[in-house]
Amino acid sequence: MKKAFMKMADQSIPELKRDQLGKSVRGKYLKHFIQGGNVAVLQPEILKAFPTSEAVNKALASMLAFAQETQGLTSRLTRTPRKRAAA
Repeated sequence: MKKAFMKMADQSIPELKRDQLGKSVRGKYLKHFIQGGNVAVLQPEILKAFPTSEAVNKALASMLAFAQETQGLTSRLTRTPRKRAAA
């Protein structure tokens, strides 16, 4: 086993120059990173109820719509305090 390692170390690996590497592209994988960058870890019982990311997104979207709708209802019902008349 030690002999095989020594044989690989003895092999010469040619060095590459910058022009041999090709043209680099800035931000090549940025779009892919942004799309897959958010990760949420679900509890096992929630994972059973929502097995796919589409199911989770649909449930969260409906909860958000419901919250926004009820917020509009409650904000109309609250009264603004009356100003006291100057004495």
